Amino acid sequence: MPNLILLSLLAAFPPLSTDMYLPAIPTLQMTWGISLAQANLSLVIFFVAFSVCLLIHGPLSDRFGRRPVLMAGIITFIVGSGLCAMADSITILILARVVQAAGAAGASALALALTKDLYDGVQRQKMLGYIGVIMAFCPMLAPTLGGLLLKVGSWRMIFVLQGVLALAALYGTIRLKEPLEEFTSGGLLSVAGRYLTVLKNRNYIIYAMAFAVVVLPHFAFIGGSPAIYITGLGLSEQTYGIYFGLNALGFMLGSLTCTRLSGVYKPVHMLIGALITMLLAGSVLMYLGGETPLSVMIPMFFITYAVGVSRPISNNLILDQVETDIGAASALMTFLIFMVGAFSMEIIALDLGKKIYVLGVLAFIGALIPLVSLLGVRKKA
Repeated sequence: MPNLILLSLLAAFPPLSTDMYLPAIPTLQMTWGISLAQANLSLVIFFVAFSVCLLIHGPLSDRFGRRPVLMAGIITFIVGSGLCAMADSITILILARVVQAAGAAGASALALALTKDLYDGVQRQKMLGYIGVIMAFCPMLAPTLGGLLLKVGSWRMIFVLQGVLALAALYGTIRLKEPLEEFTSGGLLSVAGRYLTVLKNRNYIIYAMAFAVVVLPHFAFIGGSPAIYITGLGLSEQTYGIYFGLNALGFMLGSLTCTRLSGVYKPVHMLIGALITMLLAGSVLMYLGGETPLSVMIPMFFITYAVGVSRPISNNLILDQVETDIGAASALMTFLIFMVGAFSMEIIALDLGKKIYVLGVLAFIGALIPLVSLLGVRKKA
């Protein structure tokens, strides 16, 4: 299996685990008589468990190799998917999602580490962009596919399909030649202590924390879009999947733009342009208020476009700050992204006012903080 396909499959575990399941949330609310906040816990707890497990898989892969840790993670994900399909209450579903998240974390964390292992410089930035393009098909296709499965069968089929798709990644991992040549040493305490080395890297920490905030509106939209489109604006599950997919198209086009312009424009200039676009789109979202599906979709399209442009560049920028403990560094930066994501998904589920306005505020904050941090670090340098 070509490296690009395998890396894309590994990076796609989180969106496959969430976006395909989104159309089923209103169904679960009605079936089990639960609130949106309770149903969203199956998303939020997934991301919390996923984020914590990232911190385990990263340094373990530095110690024992990428391949064995990947295989264990994917097998765990397949088992978790089966448990989700058999859940008969929100409590059991949440517990099964924890198992699923533990497996997905291995795939997601090591996708970045493998990119660092296999590619350098502009080539790595382009590869991250290509992965972003392919990954975008997951949130474009997944909600629509989830909606179709709900139409012809049960929500349980969504988790069965997730487990089947993971088998392809398992096949690619089995055929993967171990890329790591130098391994860390020591026991569990020594492995965990590798994070101390990573945390001492000032520029890495500043960039990793600042650019994690970029995903605030992205994950808030994932968590709040069923309530916005289906409950609030009265769209069907199938039509919701189309609108959600159009926003995901923005992410794909952003990643494609990044790939095409890499080596043509300076990465920092592209990054600043993406963040300014996100600032403006967030302001428009707050002003329009989301009275119609288009008034939600169009500003969110530009927000996800900006995220798509910025992610390959910012990930490459962060990885450039480290030369050792790549697994731990990749795990930590992914951990920060998904903890921010879990926070934003719970924020959008709370009754803090109109959800569209909250999305606009999160987009504004998500662009402003990394923009200020980027300019500040460059000025000091």
